[in-house]
Amino acid sequence: MSYLFAALLQIVPSLPPASKPSAPVPPAAGAPISNNSAPLGARHSGAVFHGRRGQLTVATPRRDAAIVVDGRLDEPAWSDAALLTGFSQFFPADGVAALDSTEVLVWYSATELHVGVRAFAASGSVRATLADRDKISADDNVQLFLGTYSDSRQALVFAVNPFGIQSDGVLTETGSVLGGGFTSTSAKARESSDLAPDYVWKSKGQLTEFGYQVELSIPFKSLRYRAGDEQRWQLNVARTVQVTGHEETWTPALRGASSFLAQSGVLAGLRDLQRGLTVDVIPTITSSAVGTRNTSNAAWDYNGGRPELGGSVRWGVTSNLTVAGTANPDFSQVEADATQFSYDPRQAVFFPERRPFFLESQEQFTTPNRLIYTRRIAQPLAASKLTGKYGGFDIGLLSAVDNQDASFDQNHSPLYNILRLQRDLGSQSRIGVAYTDKIDGQRWNRVVGVDGRLVRGIYNLQGQVANSFTSSDSGTLSAPLFDVSASRNGRRFVVRYAMNGISPDFDAQSGFIARPGIANISATHRWNFYGKPKAMVELFSPELYMLGRYQYDSFVNGDGSQDRQLHLRANTRLKGGWQIGTQLLLEVFGYDPSLYTNYVLLQPASMGRVDTVAYTGTPKIGNRDWVFSVGTPEFRRFSYSGFGIVGYDENFLEWSSSRIFSAQNTLNLRPTEQLRLAATWNYDTFDRRSDGTRVLTRNTPRLRTEYQVTRQFFVRVIGERSVVRQDSLRDDTRTNAPIYLRGANGSLARAAALERTRARIDVLLSYLPSPGTVVYLGYGDALAANRPAGPERLQRTRDQFFMKLSYLFRLQ
Repeated sequence: MSYLFAALLQIVPSLPPASKPSAPVPPAAGAPISNNSAPLGARHSGAVFHGRRGQLTVATPRRDAAIVVDGRLDEPAWSDAALLTGFSQFFPADGVAALDSTEVLVWYSATELHVGVRAFAASGSVRATLADRDKISADDNVQLFLGTYSDSRQALVFAVNPFGIQSDGVLTETGSVLGGGFTSTSAKARESSDLAPDYVWKSKGQLTEFGYQVELSIPFKSLRYRAGDEQRWQLNVARTVQVTGHEETWTPALRGASSFLAQSGVLAGLRDLQRGLTVDVIPTITSSAVGTRNTSNAAWDYNGGRPELGGSVRWGVTSNLTVAGTANPDFSQVEADATQFSYDPRQAVFFPERRPFFLESQEQFTTPNRLIYTRRIAQPLAASKLTGKYGGFDIGLLSAVDNQDASFDQNHSPLYNILRLQRDLGSQSRIGVAYTDKIDGQRWNRVVGVDGRLVRGIYNLQGQVANSFTSSDSGTLSAPLFDVSASRNGRRFVVRYAMNGISPDFDAQSGFIARPGIANISATHRWNFYGKPKAMVELFSPELYMLGRYQYDSFVNGDGSQDRQLHLRANTRLKGGWQIGTQLLLEVFGYDPSLYTNYVLLQPASMGRVDTVAYTGTPKIGNRDWVFSVGTPEFRRFSYSGFGIVGYDENFLEWSSSRIFSAQNTLNLRPTEQLRLAATWNYDTFDRRSDGTRVLTRNTPRLRTEYQVTRQFFVRVIGERSVVRQDSLRDDTRTNAPIYLRGANGSLARAAALERTRARIDVLLSYLPSPGTVVYLGYGDALAANRPAGPERLQRTRDQFFMKLSYLFRLQ
């Protein structure tokens, strides 16, 4: 590794120097308007578009002027730009004027869209930090929604905080209705944006005497849009004000609408846009050295360390279509997945995609029920994809060749082919098709699915049907999946009914199915009560949730449910952004024999023999839990959110009833504008109701520390320690006999008490001047302890040094 780091030291100084964002310099008293001391007022000579007055079609002026993106808005082109004002409050209550004044200036040149924002706020109330990219949700921020296809279904999102730190992604509306869940979050009326994609654009900002001011410049080269002489794009601007917790929008958007994007304004009159040649080439150099040892006394051995070359190419064939390819790509993650615990071991745990090549345009591959999950492609040798729009269709086509290590017998390179097509119907409705194909030697798996969404006013109907076809040594197997839901997204009353089923033989080897072999029928009813202006309670949302869960075969045959759930929820949002919630969970869970096929009991027999007896649990377990949650506003230096569960719940380890205590806590600290700490602590205990003894404890603290040296350079350290303590298992509900586990070879082993500890430390130095151009230096250390199997104290089991260098060449 020594020669590797020596080479790196020679490379890093040659990179472009990092620069800090504009410092918060308040203007002098009596300074002219152009020096940021007051609203534009009489100095502005362009057209004004007032949102609350319904002036929502913006005639966008064109100026062939060169400007510097410095956050000052003092060039002549800004004086007669289109001015958007008259914002309305959207969350927590709509239909009223925004408490804060916001002015948005818009104009365009042949190659770029230019946007300036003046956000007015009381002195000292603005929240702003020198954050990493896409980490500005705790700051005051402004979000620009650009629907370049004007389809009311999807929009690009460009967001900035007061220092101009960027966050970008895609908002794709799927019609999902957000409920309270375990958290205290009051349901918002619009869906969350996917921040995984990154685009190349410029932004700068600064704090001012009146609040803050930011400037954005978005190249048309970074956008997709339909071909044509004139463009008409959907446009909306949202502002988040942390001191109140309010979200304000330029258009008077209503919560009780089926679509947030359909309530956008129009950016009109964009003509003769010049994208030029859109080819991005990103060569990559990576190197890693992994340290392991076979036994605790063996010498530490490192493998790897030699640099590897790879890269990707992106070509904008048209303004609609993009082709991308990669060879020997870098798919190393710069941050390990956080430990997750599931309350229901029947459900597989989902980890999101993080790899850059798959993240780009991943919205084109989104399907209900996750029929497409690119993390199934483990270590690709090469991959290519085509994404965009053509002939009225949204197209996503992906092909990849995986490493032989991911093969069933490790003798073949699995081949993946994935196709996703979607077609707009009317103003908001849509129909789509998904096809996935995985070939692994003589084995193969294919899934074909059709889905659609029908929108009429505030009503929404969605459905999906799919079938998997799997060929293996035992023959070919076919199995179905279905999903249908109907919802009403009113301002005061929200309702959703859903029914879905997945055959136990349904196999999506290119997707993610959390639990096959079940069917669900659910209903959600939520009422929203809005407080009067200046009232302490801004929004009170009681909710009733009901679920019946069936074994799939029982559902098809008309038999009874396995599980039943009734959740009574109440979430409250208070003035200033405080959120509190409480829930009562009334549940009945049925015994699932498939979960205990390896459980065995022993009982004495004649002649001194011992017979094995299959484990059989009680048919039903009743639960009654209380959930309490709280969330603070985003204070200047900290915020907190968490929830706790107390009551009686199922103990899956022994299939018996237990007293449960569960707490999940998140504390975010911002001691300075550059230092951020995120501390999470998950803690669960399960005590037997029969005698109060502890059967399971799970304790996982995690601390993430980031120091943002400059806008482009940060240092991150993550530490996590997870401890699981489990008592010796017994037949708690019937005989109290000890439980034995049958191994794959038929041997029996006592399910004895154990303590398992896992810990890891991840260190990363990151220099990211723009998407595609990065320098990563990292180290990861994994430790483990196992009692009584050993080692009893934490010992390193694996560590890794890694480096990545990549540079974006954008051909002009």
